[in-house]
Amino acid sequence: MKTLLIILGAVLGLYLLFILVLVVLGKRSQARAIAGFIPDCILLFKRLVQDPRMSRRYKLELGLLIGYLALPIDLIPDFIPVAGQLDDAIIVAVVLRRVIKRVGVKVIKKHWAGPIYSLNVILELSGSR
Repeated sequence: MKTLLIILGAVLGLYLLFILVLVVLGKRSQARAIAGFIPDCILLFKRLVQDPRMSRRYKLELGLLIGYLALPIDLIPDFIPVAGQLDDAIIVAVVLRRVIKRVGVKVIKKHWAGPIYSLNVILELSGSR
């Protein structure tokens, strides 16, 4: 158990170091996008659930996705650099693709609170860019 905690601490340290390196290299927008990807997605989906243009079916899908993103247990834990966010990004992209077909890209852009860099990644993954 102690070894596992040491490994988890080391991985978390590398993740934080990766974000710090991006900031030092002047890539603040990319560092912000990586660090805030999940909170930005949760806020987007919360806003979409409140949007009257969304049907109950899509609101249910978004609600389930918010629950998945908010839970600390993932397919690949978020503290693993890149891969931890990639599984979340793929699941978000699948649900978002369905939602975009329903409400359009303009509505998604209206509700997005994060940097445009991370929104572009999601739109690209969902095939909606």
